[in-house]
Amino acid sequence: MAVAVLVALLLVLNYIFIWPHFSDWSRLQYRIQDARRKLSLYQTTIAQSAKYEALVKKMEGEGAVVVPEDQAINFLRTIQSQSARSGVSIVSMSRQVTHTNDFFVELAQNINVVADDQQLVDFLYRLGSDASMIRVSDLELQPDAPHQHLNANIRLIASYQKGTTKNNLKNATAKLR
Repeated sequence: MAVAVLVALLLVLNYIFIWPHFSDWSRLQYRIQDARRKLSLYQTTIAQSAKYEALVKKMEGEGAVVVPEDQAINFLRTIQSQSARSGVSIVSMSRQVTHTNDFFVELAQNINVVADDQQLVDFLYRLGSDASMIRVSDLELQPDAPHQHLNANIRLIASYQKGTTKNNLKNATAKLR
């Protein structure tokens, strides 16, 4: 009788504590395989860091380098000079807004302009083709009262390098590790 009770007790304890964990082995094997795959991916990326550094140096030479103290002034000067070249009249400008991430400082400027369609297209084309890294984020158009010109509300964004890119690359590589 005592042996039967002991066997029944062992079966109940196995049913409660051990049988629910039989699937844990396959989940553990999957997690190990996933961790090895991620480790391999990270090691491959780290091994290619010299290649990435060369690409970063190449890309650094393509853009115009502007010291951080002059970025806001350079952005404003570029907008004003391109508007003068294109014949676009700037009616109003809002305050510049700055956003940053690990690699870039982004300056945003809202402007209200009056121009005919050719002047506006020329202005936007000149901003985009310049080495200033300025792009249009938002554009609203409506005709003026006599329907001879366009009133445009434009949100311009300029991207400038933040600090030294070599330090940023090291920080990004350290995050991967």
